[in-house]
Amino acid sequence: MASAFIAEAVLTFLFLFVIFGATGKWGNGTTAGVAIGLTLTCIHLFCIPITGTSVNPARSLGPAIFAGGAALSQLWLFIVAPIIGGVAAALVWRAMDKS
Repeated sequence: MASAFIAEAVLTFLFLFVIFGATGKWGNGTTAGVAIGLTLTCIHLFCIPITGTSVNPARSLGPAIFAGGAALSQLWLFIVAPIIGGVAAALVWRAMDKS
C-alpha cells in the first residue's frame, strides 16, 4: 500500500509538472500535447505493474464503483495520493515561477 501511494503521488507530481511546463510561459504551446501525451504514456508504462495507474481521481472512481468490493476499499488511495502529488507540483511550480 505504501509503494502504491508513493508511486501515485510522485507520478502525479511529475505529470502535472510537465503540464505546467508545457503550457506555461516557458513552454512551447505547439508541442505541449506531444510532451503531455508522451509523459502520460511513460507514467502508465512504469506504474501499471505497481497500481494499475490512476494519476487522476476521476478516472479511478468509475471503475471502482462498477468493480465494488476491494476496489472501493482502496479508492481512498487513488483519490488522496494524486491530490497530494498535484498540490505539491503546484507549490513547486509556483515557487519556481516566482524566481
